[in-house]
Amino acid sequence: MNRYPRDMIGYGANPPDPQWPGGARIAVQIVLNYEEGGENNILHGDAASEAFLSEIVGGAPWPGQRHWNMESIYEYGARAGFWRLHRLLRDTPITVYGVATSLARSPDQVAAMKDAGWEIASHGLKWIDYKDASEDDERTDMAEAIRLHTEVVGAPPRGWYTGRCSINTVRLAAETGALDYVADIYSDDLPYWSRYGERDQLLVPYTLDCNDMRFATPQGFNSGDQFYTYLKDSFDALYAEGGIGAAKMMSIGLHCRLIGRPGRVMALKRFMDYARGFDDVWFATRLQIAEHWAATHPPITLPRPSLMDRDTFVATYGGVFEHSAWIAERAFDLELGAAHDTAGGLHNALARMFRSASDEERRGVLRAHPDLAGKLAQANRLTAESTAEQAGAGLDGLTDREREMFTHLNGQYTKKHGFPFIIAVRDNTKASIQAAFERRIGNDSATELAEACKQVERIAELRLRDLLPS
Repeated sequence: MNRYPRDMIGYGANPPDPQWPGGARIAVQIVLNYEEGGENNILHGDAASEAFLSEIVGGAPWPGQRHWNMESIYEYGARAGFWRLHRLLRDTPITVYGVATSLARSPDQVAAMKDAGWEIASHGLKWIDYKDASEDDERTDMAEAIRLHTEVVGAPPRGWYTGRCSINTVRLAAETGALDYVADIYSDDLPYWSRYGERDQLLVPYTLDCNDMRFATPQGFNSGDQFYTYLKDSFDALYAEGGIGAAKMMSIGLHCRLIGRPGRVMALKRFMDYARGFDDVWFATRLQIAEHWAATHPPITLPRPSLMDRDTFVATYGGVFEHSAWIAERAFDLELGAAHDTAGGLHNALARMFRSASDEERRGVLRAHPDLAGKLAQANRLTAESTAEQAGAGLDGLTDREREMFTHLNGQYTKKHGFPFIIAVRDNTKASIQAAFERRIGNDSATELAEACKQVERIAELRLRDLLPS
């Protein structure tokens, strides 16, 4: 099957109401990344020194050497930055992304995290890049990270975030079966479920924009005021959405060696004071958000056309365009993905095949439609869909005079255009159908062919809404 693995639709135009506790208009979730002592270093068995997210502009790895300046910058995060942030945030529910080897080298900091009641999630075994790692090596490191985390912290992690991940990371984390949530995604403002094998895994998106890492990237923040303004604007936008019934989650990413510097930490303090000035804000750990979401919005199994085999797909959707299964057969061979698992998405795929068909094929679809209130209806030989549609517009209860009128119009229309009069009856009443009939019968055949095809597509769309989420 030609299938596109990315999900470009998500919740679509109408995301669910999170129903945050207390009716909060926004959930604010702060992550403190604890990576110090787990970064690339030949002392840790790595090939080179660290080069990522530090004060060294344009830093590069030093193969086979220790980088004294880089090491001391990371040490600042553990020695000074962590404690400054601990003093500021110890009364706030936050999540620590703890690199397992970093935690093992920082027992006093781990004790402080636990005393503050912070959630300690796993940030992998080491703070290294897994983009080129083999699946087996990454799986092995993941298992060791969970083991070491459990040994050091006293409890296994219930959340996971690798950060510098591979295309396999989220699936491998889900396959452990041990995690309440995985956070190696940036694709939404709300948590969502994704299926991996037989497991529904909750994904709780993280952020790289409301993140102090941009103090260490080109064209990022170069002053605390910029960071504060960006956090405030993000908060205000999401808070306003919560006020109109579309509450969201605001995720904030912090690093001890970055925001823990005195010249930056005041921006964080100003934001915390600002956000705490609103009553209907829920400060929560990621685990609290995950538990709330699982209880309030458990996974729901819906039809997934993009995952069906050909026979099932055609059997299920082959009648959407009246007696024209060839449209579904051709649509099956398109590049389908999650975006086509909705009524609108699948309708687009089917309509593409209808539109790209020959004139004769499209006329065949038109001729497959029954006359409105015609002989097939009287003989109960319509498809179930057509029967319900005509009944919904009152065409199953015509008087003798009305039936004679429709029969006369059908005959005139078909004789002139070569196919029956077609209209999406679910959009109409008996009176509006009659008015459209009388108006359209005078059209030239080219105009009417275009209108009839448009109506056929509309009928298919309405039928798909009965089968799939909109």
